[in-house]
Amino acid sequence: MNIDASLLRQAAQAAAGGQQYPSATLYLVATPIGNLADLSLRVIHALGLVDALACEDTRQGGALLRHLGLHKPLIALHQHNEREASAQVLARLAAGERVAYASDAGTPAISDPGAVLVQEVVAAGHRVLPLPGPSSAVTALSVAGDTAAQGFAFAGFLPTKGGERRVALQALLAAEAQSQVVFEAPHRIEDLIALLAELAPERRVTVCRELTKQFETVYTAAAATLPGWLAADAQRQRGEFVLVLHARAAQAAAQGDLPAEALRVLGLLATELPLKQAVALTAQISGAPRNRLYEAGLELKRSGDDVH
Repeated sequence: MNIDASLLRQAAQAAAGGQQYPSATLYLVATPIGNLADLSLRVIHALGLVDALACEDTRQGGALLRHLGLHKPLIALHQHNEREASAQVLARLAAGERVAYASDAGTPAISDPGAVLVQEVVAAGHRVLPLPGPSSAVTALSVAGDTAAQGFAFAGFLPTKGGERRVALQALLAAEAQSQVVFEAPHRIEDLIALLAELAPERRVTVCRELTKQFETVYTAAAATLPGWLAADAQRQRGEFVLVLHARAAQAAAQGDLPAEALRVLGLLATELPLKQAVALTAQISGAPRNRLYEAGLELKRSGDDVH
């Protein structure tokens, strides 16, 4: 990105320079999740004031500072050395310095290092000052449109082993009144989508890919239809993923608690056939009532059209 870093710092000074930035304080810095333009003016100004930047990856932290035309000492602080590296931060705070901490992307301590550091700093009697900003979990929730949800829960990454993964996902799906936010890597997204289609074919899911980046995708549909959607374009399996599992309450009423297998079959057929034909075939295969299948099919069709 070609931009005059001095102009950014001047704008940050004008917008946030009159605020308080106490010494002997840890500044938790939220950084962009894919779009540098999302970096706040307050964060830019604070990074100009701090005496050092602790970061999950010094390469990422260094690149951020260079983007702003800044040069600061870097402290590597990640999940494998967080407690040990916290001692370096504590020493600087004890000397009255300001220290910022940034994870690779997003808000620290949200499925990223940072919690141990905060605990150590607070225990040592120093202040922790959050500088809010980008969060992929909150960004995904904002575009999910889950009107049935009564709050949300953040699950982060599920276990990678098959049995543990299934149990964890079943537990999330059992919490029917909340939206559930899940992170997933590109090489496991196909397996996760298939498991969702198997365990909760009727559940609406919002799939967010590459949030805030050039090829961002946000797609909401019933889980039964997602394997087909994902397979239809190889590009859809690339990038970082955030999934929002919608609350079930509103759907259960509309679908009359149809058997999961009937909903799975209906979801598969509805992607290839006219709704009436898909309903008729599903009724023959599953024995479920046609009227309830038709209502569920309308919901599936509506979900399948919900893409932006």
